[in-house]
Amino acid sequence: MKITVLGVGGMGSRFALMLHQAGNDVTLVDGWQTNIDAIRQDGIQANFNGKAVSAKMPIYSPAEIEKSGVQADLIVVFLKSNQLKTMFDQVKALIHPDTYVLCLLNGIGHEDVLEQYVAKDHLILGITMWTAGMTGPGHVELVGDGEVELQNFAPAGKDFALQVVNVFDKAGLHPKYSENVKYSIWRKACVNGTLNCLCALLDCNIGQFGKTKEAPDMLHTIIAEFAAVAAKEGVKLDQTEVYNHVAATFTANIADHYPSMHQDLVQHHRLTEIDFIDGAVARKGEKYDIPTPYCKLLTQLVHAKEQLIGAK
Repeated sequence: MKITVLGVGGMGSRFALMLHQAGNDVTLVDGWQTNIDAIRQDGIQANFNGKAVSAKMPIYSPAEIEKSGVQADLIVVFLKSNQLKTMFDQVKALIHPDTYVLCLLNGIGHEDVLEQYVAKDHLILGITMWTAGMTGPGHVELVGDGEVELQNFAPAGKDFALQVVNVFDKAGLHPKYSENVKYSIWRKACVNGTLNCLCALLDCNIGQFGKTKEAPDMLHTIIAEFAAVAAKEGVKLDQTEVYNHVAATFTANIADHYPSMHQDLVQHHRLTEIDFIDGAVARKGEKYDIPTPYCKLLTQLVHAKEQLIGAK
């Protein structure tokens, strides 16, 4: 399958590398020129569960796509949510009538943007529980195990979605076809709406946060706000199950992992996706007249920290 990975950070590098190793025709697109230069010179360099792995794949900046002639059967999106529209405006040449887009971004509501570029029956939504971290341009740390859950947005897209499941399975990405991916997206948003922003604000990894006595109460309160808003969107979250799912990470093999928002904000001084996670819940809470004080405060604190450190 001809696959373009859009956004070659930690997670994009993981998927690109594993899909490439499985024999797929993988092309990379990234907006960070230093990263592009490093990958062009040496390929993606990965510590893959303790083993040094490298692989070269063609990589382009968004501005180079139109002249490149590259087109894709599948575009796998690993951008930051606030980059989504700008990037797709730049890479329209990738898309032909048979192109499908798989969105694996953290957060809520990305389909509203993507429908401007591909038909609903060519849109696949999903989540991933894999982890990855960048240690420098072109260099990534890939540890632990994970999975992918996905579902076609419209019924007509199911056959291709099942093809994607097959391709991902051969690449060892542990895919699962979902019958209710919207629930899973909200459930994953709860993971990000707790661990991502709290680890970034407290400057700690998942396991360190889990050892604090305040962790259980904070998790319960934030998850309750997510659940109240999700119910208005037709998704009934099992709060106990979601809490147990998040809390299980405290002692899992990813306990030493620093979530992506920590990587962005603390490690690299980049703007975050908070407006598409806790910020989205706070905005929707105002719309539905549902109090979401924790989500609102966390969003404000993250934005304040962005300003204090000059995040870009």
